[in-house]
Amino acid sequence: MSQQASTLAGVEVYIFDVFGTVVDWYGNITRALAAAAPEGVNEDWDAFANEWRTGYFNHARSIAAGGEGTTNMDKAHRQTLDAMLETPRWKKLGSAWDNEQRQALVKAWHKANGWPDSSKGIYGLKKKAIVAALSNGNVRFLVDLAKHADLPFDVLLSVDLFGTCKPNEKVYQGALHHLDAAPEKCAMVAAHLWDLRAAAKQGMRTVYVPRVTDDKEDRDSVKTKANGGEVDLVVSSIEELA
Repeated sequence: MSQQASTLAGVEVYIFDVFGTVVDWYGNITRALAAAAPEGVNEDWDAFANEWRTGYFNHARSIAAGGEGTTNMDKAHRQTLDAMLETPRWKKLGSAWDNEQRQALVKAWHKANGWPDSSKGIYGLKKKAIVAALSNGNVRFLVDLAKHADLPFDVLLSVDLFGTCKPNEKVYQGALHHLDAAPEKCAMVAAHLWDLRAAAKQGMRTVYVPRVTDDKEDRDSVKTKANGGEVDLVVSSIEELA
C-alpha cells in the first residue's frame, strides 16, 4: 500500500472546499469585470478582484467569530461591492454601474470554471466514496456552480444551513452530522490551510491541494505530518487524489 493510500485508509467521505480549491474564481471574475467596464475605462481588474475577495473573506471571518451579518454569499458579495464602489479608488466605476449591472457582476461568481482536474477528479472519487461540497456559498450559488463546471458532488452543504461561516466549528460539526459520518472517516480537501486546520480540530483528516490563486503566503510551505508539517496529505491535483 502506498503512503497516500495508507494515509487515507478508511476514508468514506471527501468534503471539499469550493472557491479556489475546485473552481477558479479569479479568472472568472477578472474577465467579468473587464467585460463590464464602461467604455474607455481600463482599470486594474486584478486589484479589484482581489479586494472584492478579501472584503468577502473579512465579512465571513467576522460572522464566524460571532459577528452579525448575512451568511448568504450573494448578499455579502453585493454589500462588499457596493462599499468598494463608494471608495475614492473605485468611485468612477460606482457612478457607471447601476443596480442591474452590479447584480450581474454578483451573479458572475456563479459561473466560475472548474480547474482542469476538478471534474475528472471528483468523478473518480465518486466511484469510491461520498463526495460533498462544504462552502461559504449559499445553496443556489453552489447548485449553479456545480451545473456550470460539471462538478458531480453527492451533496452540497452551505453555511446557510448552520447559521455561521467557515472556519466556525459549527460548520464542520454540521457537515459531520448531516453526512452521518465519524470525523476520522472524513477527509477535508482544500486549498486553504486555515480551512484544514479547522477541520482537523474536529478530528477530520486533511488533504491540501495548492492552487495559484489562493493561500499565497502558506502555499509553498505546506507539508505533511510525515514531513514535519500539519496536514495528512498534499496532492498536486484532485485527479491525483482520486
